[in-house]
Amino acid sequence: MTENVPVAPATTPEQAKASAAQIIRDLDTTSGYWAAVWTICCLPDAHVICDAPIGCFNLVGTAVPDYTDAIPHIENLTPSVMREQEVTMLGTAGAVRRAVDGLRAIHPDRQMIVVSTAESEMISSDHGDWLGKLDPPVSFYWSRSLEDDEWVGRDRVLLWLWKNFGQGGVKDQPVLARAVNIIGPTYGCFNSPADLHEIKRLIAGAGGVVNLVYPYEAALKDTPRLSESAVNVVLHREYGDGLAQELGKPFLHAPVGIRETTDFIRELGKLLGAGDQAEAFIEHEKKTTLQPIWDLWRGPQGDWFSTTEFAVVAGRTYADGLVKFLGDELGMKLAFATGHPIKPGEMDNIAVRNFLHKRQPGFVFGSINEKIYLAEAGARATHFIPAGFPIPIVRRALGTPFMGYSGAVYIAQEMVNRFYETVFNYLPIDTVTPAGGGTGGPPGPAAADTGTLIWSDAARAALEARVEGIPWLSRISAMRDARTQVEAYALRQHINQVTPEVVQRAIA
Repeated sequence: MTENVPVAPATTPEQAKASAAQIIRDLDTTSGYWAAVWTICCLPDAHVICDAPIGCFNLVGTAVPDYTDAIPHIENLTPSVMREQEVTMLGTAGAVRRAVDGLRAIHPDRQMIVVSTAESEMISSDHGDWLGKLDPPVSFYWSRSLEDDEWVGRDRVLLWLWKNFGQGGVKDQPVLARAVNIIGPTYGCFNSPADLHEIKRLIAGAGGVVNLVYPYEAALKDTPRLSESAVNVVLHREYGDGLAQELGKPFLHAPVGIRETTDFIRELGKLLGAGDQAEAFIEHEKKTTLQPIWDLWRGPQGDWFSTTEFAVVAGRTYADGLVKFLGDELGMKLAFATGHPIKPGEMDNIAVRNFLHKRQPGFVFGSINEKIYLAEAGARATHFIPAGFPIPIVRRALGTPFMGYSGAVYIAQEMVNRFYETVFNYLPIDTVTPAGGGTGGPPGPAAADTGTLIWSDAARAALEARVEGIPWLSRISAMRDARTQVEAYALRQHINQVTPEVVQRAIA
């Protein structure tokens, strides 16, 4: 007997094209499993056993942290060494038990935490029940690797750590005067060391004392101390609010830009009962840390900002912060901004790629994706500034913040230096002709010779159209270079009048 199987209708070329247009070419974020590893492994007295095959933990445990956080190896991460027979027949409980027993012999003082992976979740390897019956019990965290991105994943695991390792010791925990927790910095998170350093400085200036940096500078045993703070600061807007809300204390988000930073210091001072100290710190910062901003604004560089477009593709913290600082405060023109997670109406990767292929702003803050899109477009005049992962770039130095007053100065300085670089790239310079005549063609015409050429109006319009997509700051120099290139070509070809066809041939 033949079973009747429903047949899908044939796909028309139009339907196929519409379907293909919805495919996301690049991943913006990692998974809930990666988030769990990068959060828990910050805690030196915890040891993560990832229920994974031997090779599948290497990227999250070694390669990515090395290329970004400059950590050669996360040493408190071990795979269960899932094999084919565990997947098809035995289940992974045996492999997990071997890993637990082996690690306890080596690290008896560490809390073992088994974390599910995409591989173990696909075969429903939930070990929570039997791991909890071991003596001492081992914790199990279902990471939702196949469902959550890294932002949801970090938020979830921070709350899970508090509920499983923090709440038991907080019944009579006193609140320390002016104590502030910083919640959120983890491995695999762009610019955490520098931004964390700046936020600590601002907290001290506002009259606070840092109680706990969780989990980046804490141990698992410190988790109950989260309840000691009077105020919490959430470092990133993408995640951390869940834990901050559960702690039930006032909390603030770390600021980007001058106005946000001033408001942050002032509000933190009020919450800590140190309003006068906070105001004095703000006034001192205006005369010290922020002095380079005023100097740049009074110099000729200040005119550049209002004539230059920028775009941002980054985490929510930097996307929103840079739009306010560069757009609202420095007066730059916003081409587009997209954050992670994406808000309704913002562009996905395909839309970003299409935009950058057609038009390139003067500055693009983004990840490796945006850098690739600009390279595809041959965007010589656009400056790319790293502002988020994924990208192979180390951010361990403390002098590269985006947050706070120091971050405002660093960003402004970076952009002015890129302005100077743009000017340099279009300076007329002498080139050395290799011995033997270089390309073998006749020497180019002298500048005075170009005066004999006649340009038609259509040719001038064609030349202007060729440089239309170049940022305004670079357009004059680019026009000059293109005109010189066209005229040199025309004279070599003994052409007396420049037409649109000559422009096309010369530049092509």
